[in-house]
Amino acid sequence: MADPMRIRAQASGDKATVRVLMSHEMESGQRRDAAGKLVPAWHITDVTATHNGKTVMTAEWGPAVSKNPFLQFAIKGAKAGDKVAVTWKDNKGDTRTDEATVS
Repeated sequence: MADPMRIRAQASGDKATVRVLMSHEMESGQRRDAAGKLVPAWHITDVTATHNGKTVMTAEWGPAVSKNPFLQFAIKGAKAGDKVAVTWKDNKGDTRTDEATVS
């Protein structure tokens, strides 16, 4: 399983800014190794964020996203103490979910 995501959620007024750093190799399937063979594609395909259990953001990604992607978004109506969870799924079927509390 991949390393945990680093999630920071900070409230400001009636919204919270969420910053996520995901740990993933994000291979495009177009790079060659030292022997000249193609490195198989391995990248995040779906990202979902929830605020207190309600889905607030979904994204479909492809092989063009960089290694260890960074994601930032805002949630209206979030306040300190609320829970924000981010889940990703990759093209090999691996999945990861991590959660943070809005501060």
